[in-house]
Amino acid sequence: MMNRINRSFTLGVVLSSIVWLSACQTAPKEEENELAQVETDFVFGDDRSFPQCHASTLVRLDDGNFLVAWFGGTAEKDPDVGIWLSKGQPGNWSAPVEVAKIREDAHWNPVLQVTDQGKVILYFKVGKVIPTWETWVQTSEDGGETWSAATELVPGDKGGRGPVKDKLIVLKDGSWLAGASDEQDGWKVFVDRSEDAGKTWNRSPFFKMDTTAIKGKGAIQPTLWESEPGKVHMLVRTTGGKIGRSDSEDNGKTWSEIIATGLPNPNSGIDLDRLSDGSLVLAYNPDDSDWGSRSPLSLTMSEDNGKTWPYRFDLDSGEKKDEFSYPAVIAWGDSVAVSYTWNRQKISFWKGSKEDIKKLSE
Repeated sequence: MMNRINRSFTLGVVLSSIVWLSACQTAPKEEENELAQVETDFVFGDDRSFPQCHASTLVRLDDGNFLVAWFGGTAEKDPDVGIWLSKGQPGNWSAPVEVAKIREDAHWNPVLQVTDQGKVILYFKVGKVIPTWETWVQTSEDGGETWSAATELVPGDKGGRGPVKDKLIVLKDGSWLAGASDEQDGWKVFVDRSEDAGKTWNRSPFFKMDTTAIKGKGAIQPTLWESEPGKVHMLVRTTGGKIGRSDSEDNGKTWSEIIATGLPNPNSGIDLDRLSDGSLVLAYNPDDSDWGSRSPLSLTMSEDNGKTWPYRFDLDSGEKKDEFSYPAVIAWGDSVAVSYTWNRQKISFWKGSKEDIKKLSE
């Protein structure tokens, strides 16, 4: 069993009121709001087979258990880095197991998906450097206990196809849509679409971007949602100090220019998911400088399809040199789960509800 890390955030201040019981008798009364807590959980402890870890992903299985995967090894880019996985619930996680290591090149950015039929799909990158990495995929029919042999998602591709960091989505028309990006000549965003449940993929052109508002290399690592049938949206990591956004009215076939939102971004990974009532929950680092601080890591919520984000609290915080980053977010009903990198040493996990987010934001 893992010890939980409790971090308290004051939701209110002491409210003092004097209640007059009669003309000659008073009864002063103090009311103090209860303290709400952010309870996060480490997926594994100090006894691990890899010095560093990063870039987690997660899915929830039908039995309520979670699968969490990440890349781990000596350090990012090192040839011993593979894809590791743990299964369980907060406080009760299985020991990490390396589930993907196809050759002695660095493995990167796993992305988990679970289909309506219960099959688990694991996408990940392999390569000596990011610009020429490849996307590989393997599957599990038993909830992550055993895995098929890995195959290339798009044979011969160099640069990365399919989901680059964040989960893909299944559109109302049945298409699978993956947020993708390329780093071979600047940073460029595109989407990959499959209309045969992942057997074959077709990529879009690179997106246009407002370079007057978003400076530097560009944008990568989209996170997607569908607000209404055919209306698809994305937020993206950028080098311009702000999260970028693009929208599609035709099932993700054509997209608007990427523009800067009002949400800060220190050139660090983001992720979001959509609750059953349409609310969006986004995890991000609220620093506005390129390669800025990855502390704190915040969770924010929008009830108007991303126009405003009135609710926010910090999942984790520390000094500016700390790193709480690369979140993965999933939602079901009114519940949310988040996994993220904790100082490159551990993977942290949080689970809560929409009401929890509102309380913690007060």
